[in-house]
Amino acid sequence: MRKLIPILFFLGFLIAQNNHPIVLIHGFMGWGPEEMGGYNYWGGATDYVELLRKDGYTVFEVSVGPVSSNWERAVEVYYQLKGGQVDYGKAHALKYNIIQKPEGKSYNPLYPKWSKQGPVHLVGHSMGGQTARMLNFLLTQEIFEDKEKNIKERSTLLGSIQTGLIKSITSIASPHNGTLQIDVVTKTIPFIQYFVGMASVVGTQFYDFDLDQWNFKKQEGEPWAGYLKRMRQHSAWSTKNISSWDLNLNGAKDLNGFLQASPDIYYFSFVTSTTEKSENSKFHLPVSGTSILTRTRSKILGSRKGFWIGGEETTSQWYENDGVVNSCSMYGPTSGVNGEDIIIEYEENELLIPGQWYWTKVDKMDHWNIIGHLGNKERDKRSKNIFISHINLLKSLPIN
Repeated sequence: MRKLIPILFFLGFLIAQNNHPIVLIHGFMGWGPEEMGGYNYWGGATDYVELLRKDGYTVFEVSVGPVSSNWERAVEVYYQLKGGQVDYGKAHALKYNIIQKPEGKSYNPLYPKWSKQGPVHLVGHSMGGQTARMLNFLLTQEIFEDKEKNIKERSTLLGSIQTGLIKSITSIASPHNGTLQIDVVTKTIPFIQYFVGMASVVGTQFYDFDLDQWNFKKQEGEPWAGYLKRMRQHSAWSTKNISSWDLNLNGAKDLNGFLQASPDIYYFSFVTSTTEKSENSKFHLPVSGTSILTRTRSKILGSRKGFWIGGEETTSQWYENDGVVNSCSMYGPTSGVNGEDIIIEYEENELLIPGQWYWTKVDKMDHWNIIGHLGNKERDKRSKNIFISHINLLKSLPIN
């Protein structure tokens, strides 16, 4: 990772606070507000969204396809904020045999005033960090229905170029370069089953995979196990239009080839780790305080190697992990064909520059602890403090 010489604030430098909305994007197998009763994705038993709103922040929590591709998730974020009928694009729909404009995905706007004069801060956990980067790409690039005939897509998102709508992007435990959790679907199921169980205690809403574009819906009276089994057996898993492709090393590398940092956006990444190097080998083992659900996964990832297309093997730096994602993948995108983004360590009182990633390492914190799940009291407290502190930092960014 390239390092830059820190540029310190000069004496008397003042930054006016901004009041741009915070948009929270959940990760793989995540959920939106009220979808799991009173059990919150952002905070678990503690509602981080409510805490921010009490402090005067405008916060929007979106609900996107928990197993969908980043393209489709990003499109859904846009229409939830701006309102209207979701349109995944004609070319995308034809390529992957999905419904271009699913009837069940038409939204009232959360933020109808979203514009260059009123941008947003995007905060994504896990896959949500990739989704935020994809949204910026779809906003700022020409997307064609038929490139050979120079026919652009006709939707308000894909049919035009919109710049300046995003002030910052924050990724929390995001697999920018993929994860070696190669069986990510199977291995994540115990977590989502646990969360569904938690939600059943406090609410009656049922977890939804939001796959209307696949013409896939929960059947009346269908048990959770049957719904889950049908989802796992769907033909979309054999395509590249699915989360499992975007989350593996080669899918993430493809994304990194075109989801490059924009010069007008501030980028932040939080790197979580719940392992440490073994005294007797180069492998990593879970540290004390790692939850039971995460412990086994973190141990497996702590000794697993991976391969890119062509046969190149991962190095020992991939052993450190948070139980779901390899820590080295979280700093920022490095594997794209155009080279890595600029990635430097965040330091307090540093003059922040848009267009480059500022990372913060959070040790003894697993993939779910960092957003308030499965942690002990100490980890829960740290999670909340880190989250609130970072949102305050976003507010301090220059208005212009």
